[in-house]
Amino acid sequence: MEKQNNIPRLRFPEFTNDWEIKKLGAIAEKINSGKTPLGGESVYTEEGILFIRSQNVKDNLLSYENATYIPEDVNDSMKNSIVKSKDILLNITGASLGRSCVVPEEFTIGNVNQHVCIIRINKNNEPFFIQPILSSEKGQNLFLSLQTGSGREGLNFQSIKGIELSFPTLPEQQKIATFLSTVDEKLQALKKKKSLLETYKKGAMQKLFSQNIRFKDDEGNDFEDWEVKTLGEVANITMGQSPSSNSYNSENMGIALIQGNADIQNRLSSPRNWTTEITKECKIGDLILTVRAPVGAVAKSIHNACIGRGVCAISNTSDSNIEYIYQFLLDFETKWSSLEQGSTFTAVSGVEIKKLGVNLPTLPEQTKIANFLTAIDEKIDKVDTQIKQTELWKKGLLQQMFV
Repeated sequence: MEKQNNIPRLRFPEFTNDWEIKKLGAIAEKINSGKTPLGGESVYTEEGILFIRSQNVKDNLLSYENATYIPEDVNDSMKNSIVKSKDILLNITGASLGRSCVVPEEFTIGNVNQHVCIIRINKNNEPFFIQPILSSEKGQNLFLSLQTGSGREGLNFQSIKGIELSFPTLPEQQKIATFLSTVDEKLQALKKKKSLLETYKKGAMQKLFSQNIRFKDDEGNDFEDWEVKTLGEVANITMGQSPSSNSYNSENMGIALIQGNADIQNRLSSPRNWTTEITKECKIGDLILTVRAPVGAVAKSIHNACIGRGVCAISNTSDSNIEYIYQFLLDFETKWSSLEQGSTFTAVSGVEIKKLGVNLPTLPEQTKIANFLTAIDEKIDKVDTQIKQTELWKKGLLQQMFV
């Protein structure tokens, strides 16, 4: 049988040597985690030495959001877990297990707690080459197989040291790392652009619905004053009613069934089940509002569907623009808690939904507001699509550029 060379499917043409299998422990100067400082959170400060926790280790990024700090003397007492630039940080416990990043080269000093492992690579290998392997599908599957404990929620240092990976020469590692860093920079730029658009839209909604900003009509004149009406006056509300459970199926037989937040993806209806028993219906273009915990999520229906008890359907009347109602409900989404009833399982009644006050301009101004905000949504969706395409492209690269 012909020997299978240890080389990747996709490779820069100037490199031809086989890759060498090594254990992570053999190329690492340090593999260990930190600890909780004596005194716990009481020693945390608003400035000082950055204290890195698992929430700061994002996918391929060290985040300073909600940063915590410790005094220099506390850091000095935890010298074994001091973080340096180009260290790989790996979350080894909890829900974020397997998340990793490389500490930026401009980083000065920090420390970590017991939930974060420091992997310090020797000078003959490139951490920006190794970390993408850890964050890839291959790496995540490996961490899943290595988890220890009764709840299978932790990685130990010995298992991390024993991880076997294939390595090219340092120059090839560096070239792959530089290329992937460029891809990550593009991803971060797209994510920042999306975040800025979302922040801009949020501010625009606040100003538009509070009437701090008003549109003019097509002749440049002011529109009439707004009225306050109830949602029940300006829209048709249909409360859901669940069909019998024996009518459910997951094989696209019958009519789509929308019954809760799990049936909403990216603010569009995304049913998991279908039903042969139709109770209450919604039409394509109607809005779907969740009325049971979590209350207030709103989406557009892209199905003629049956709606269960967890949602209601909203359709417009001749006095309202459904896109305006949609944007108004998006702006109201975080305010439903004032109307929720119940302690352990919150819900909003049909009566409360119909009584909800809506600031209502004339139909032409509704249309202008809706068109403006919808245009921003389209830009956000376009950037989101670019992010997903780039992430998918990167995933394909990781599968082909590594052994």
